[in-house]
Formats: sequence, C-alpha cells, structure tokens
Amino acid sequence: MFEIGDKIVYPMHGAGTIKAIEEKELAGQTQEYYVINMKIGDMQVMIPASKIVSSCIRPITDIRALKQLIHNFHHGESDEVLPWKQRYKVNSEKIKTGEIQDCAEVVRDLLRMNKEKTLNSSEKKMLDHAYKFLNSELESIKGITDNQIKSFS
Repeated sequence: MFEIGDKIVYPMHGAGTIKAIEEKELAGQTQEYYVINMKIGDMQVMIPASKIVSSCIRPITDIRALKQLIHNFHHGESDEVLPWKQRYKVNSEKIKTGEIQDCAEVVRDLLRMNKEKTLNSSEKKMLDHAYKFLNSELESIKGITDNQIKSFS
C-alpha cells in the first residue's frame, strides 16, 4: 500500500515519512511493520501492515487541494457558537479524522474565537495541537510556498 519514502498523515500524530518496512517477530508471530518517522515530537512509530487501513493513515494532501483549503480557511463559515464542552467534543472529533480540512477548520475557528475572547486552557492546548498537526502536513506538501504556509496563521 505504501512504500519507503512515502509521506503520510497519521491521525492525531500529524505528518511523517515511511522510513522502512520490516518484519518483526512478536509472541511467536512474524508480521510486517511500517516504520514511520513523525515530524511532531521527532518520534518513530511502528504500525503492523495489517492495521494500516484501520489506523486511517493516508497520503499527504497534494498541492492541487491546497488552493481550496486556503480559500475555506479564510472565507469558510465557522461552526455555530456552542457551549465550550460541546465545541471541544466537536473539535476533538474533527482532529481525530486526520483530514487536513477538518484540522484547518478547528484552527480557523479557534483562532477566530481567540480574537473575540481568550480561550480556556483546554482550547488553547487544542489550538496548539491542531496547529502543529496542520503545519506538519503543510510543510510536507511538495511544491508549497512559505507564503502559503503562513496564510494559515
């Protein structure tokens, strides 16, 4: 499915690069594992090949989708105003999808809210996490410019 050198997104962890595909023996069973170097936290994860699909790992978004993403970031409508607990739950679910559009919406909405009033500590952490997640993928898109990356701040 993926090859060594492919750039991927692992939901809740951000962008990474497949560095190796190795066979490992655990509990008497030999399995193939993808070894992925993640950008955030400079960590390495190993995921069994049999779990790649269920883990929702996907390829990095391509440059063609970026124009629409930037437009939605700047001109899209924010979700209606919800009580913070509901908003936190909705935003958490969006981040868990691992989709760049969902993550960009969380960053957009929380940045807009932060301009109106100070976010609580949980939402500040969420904004920081979502921004790092979004930025890790943006920096991995082939052909993206620094100005395009800066348009998300």
